[in-house]
Amino acid sequence: MVATIDGPRLPPKSAPRQLVVFLHGYGADGNDLIELGRQWRAFMPDALFVAPHAPELCAMAPSGRQWFSLTMRDPAERWTGVNKARPALDAFLDAELARLGLDESALALVGFSQGTMMALHTGLRRPRAPACILGYSGTLVGPEHLAEATARDRNGAPPPILLVHGDSDDVIPLDALFDSANALAKADLPCQWHISFGVGHGIDEGGLMHGGLFLARNFGMRIKAAVPPPRPQRR
Repeated sequence: MVATIDGPRLPPKSAPRQLVVFLHGYGADGNDLIELGRQWRAFMPDALFVAPHAPELCAMAPSGRQWFSLTMRDPAERWTGVNKARPALDAFLDAELARLGLDESALALVGFSQGTMMALHTGLRRPRAPACILGYSGTLVGPEHLAEATARDRNGAPPPILLVHGDSDDVIPLDALFDSANALAKADLPCQWHISFGVGHGIDEGGLMHGGLFLARNFGMRIKAAVPPPRPQRR
């Protein structure tokens, strides 16, 4: 039986035209990321923001949740975990899109840490590609399985991806960004990246700005801002 998940929401003032789904990190819950939506409302006034709680209680942080267990004892643990958690997330996304009367072109997945693992794994395997995938402080799980990443939009294009990482991250080191970006590029999946200098396992204002602009642009919005666009990943 597929677990049912849900979490806090920030609705727009009018009928939603976009759906932004936040996927939190290990030991947190949906409340950890939902406030980012308030800071992005200026870019996306018609978006509904929702941050579902992961389906499992966290063994290492009983007050938090986990998408899957992390014991660090099994090299295949992350791959097993993302596959186990994906059906619940897929079911949630399907139900939300149907409820709002939206299609995948109006969907953005935003992950942090373990949530980034879920955003990349699930978003790249949807029947239709989401508008974009944004991952903070995370990594791509199972790069050797990218042949499964068949999600494409109506024009046959894969979803744009932006990875943001702090150079002082001591939980998931910065190398994870480059390893993930290189693996995606080799699989002909578009990837951009942004490094937040002096930042650990978290999100700074620069990363937040780049992320919000990335989402807005991929929703087809014309945004004028003083920051440069994210740096494209080159092979």
